[in-house]
Amino acid sequence: MTDIPESVRFLHEVEIGLGAWAWGDRLVWGYGKGYADTDIEEAFRVSVEHGVTLIDTAEVYGNGRSERLLGQFIQKLKQPVIVATKFFPMPWRIRRASVTRALRHSLERLQLERVDLYQIHWPSPLVPIEQYVEGMVSAHRLGLTRAIGVSNYDKNQMQRAITTLARYGLPLASNQVEYHLLNRRVEKNGLLERCQELGVRLIAYSPLAMGLLTGKYGPQNPPPGMRSGRYAAILKDIQPLLRLMTEIGQDLGGKSPAQIALNWIICKGALPIPGAKNARQAETNAGAAGWRLTPEQVRALDQASDPFTK
Repeated sequence: MTDIPESVRFLHEVEIGLGAWAWGDRLVWGYGKGYADTDIEEAFRVSVEHGVTLIDTAEVYGNGRSERLLGQFIQKLKQPVIVATKFFPMPWRIRRASVTRALRHSLERLQLERVDLYQIHWPSPLVPIEQYVEGMVSAHRLGLTRAIGVSNYDKNQMQRAITTLARYGLPLASNQVEYHLLNRRVEKNGLLERCQELGVRLIAYSPLAMGLLTGKYGPQNPPPGMRSGRYAAILKDIQPLLRLMTEIGQDLGGKSPAQIALNWIICKGALPIPGAKNARQAETNAGAAGWRLTPEQVRALDQASDPFTK
C-alpha cells in the first residue's frame, strides 16, 4: 500500500462511522413514523459516547434535514466530531463553482465553517469528472473542506479523480460505495484492492444491507416500505448465512449478527458507516469495533455469502 498522506490519515484511523441517511428521509426509511428527532439525537449522543465520531451525511438526505439535525446535535454536544457530507450532481450544476456554492449551503445547515470530508455523491453523466474534482479543489483552497472524496466511482472514474487532484498536489481521501456480505462487488471487480494500493479509504455504505443482516427480518417479517420490494426475494435464501452469523456471534461471547456483519467489513480493510435511528442501534453498531473476527471466521462468512454476491 502507498504511504498515506498526513492530511487524510484521520480517515484511516477510524474503524467505524455513523451514517445519517435515515435522518429526515421519509421515502425509504419512514422518518416521522417509527422514530423522531429525539430518537435520532439519542443515536448521535450514544454513538459519540462510544467513540463513533465520524458522521456521514449528504445535502440530499431528507432534503437537507439530515445536515440540519446534525448541526443542531453538534452545537448541543460541544464535542469534536468528524463530519463528512456530499455534493449531489444535479443536472443544472454544470460549473466548478456549483461545488463551492453547494458546500457553503451545507455548511450553513451544519452550522460549521468547514467539513472534514466533502464527497461527490455520484459521477455525473453530464459533467466531466475532472470539472467537479476541480470544484472540490477550489473548496479545499477556500478552507471549506479538510479532505476530498468521491462516492459510487468505479476504478476508472476514481483514477481520473486521483490524476486531477495530483495536478494540484492533493490526495483522494476516500471512495464511498455499497459494500456488505450480500454485495461484495468491490472485492470481485478489484476496487477494494485498488483503493488499498493507492491509500484511498473505502467507505462502506449500507453495510447491513439496509437491515437484512441484522437478523430481525425474515420471509414472514420483511422490512417495511421500499426495502421490502427490493429484498423480499432473498429473505428466505439468506437464512443459512444469518444462522452462521449468529453462531459466530455466540462463539465470540454474544456478538449480534449486525456486529458480525460490520466487523467482517472492518476485517476486509474498509470503513463501515451503519445508520442508527435510536440509541439501541447506535450502541449495537459501536460494539462492532475494537475486536476482530478470526481469519477462519472471515473465510466461513465469505463462503456462506458467495451465492448472493455479485
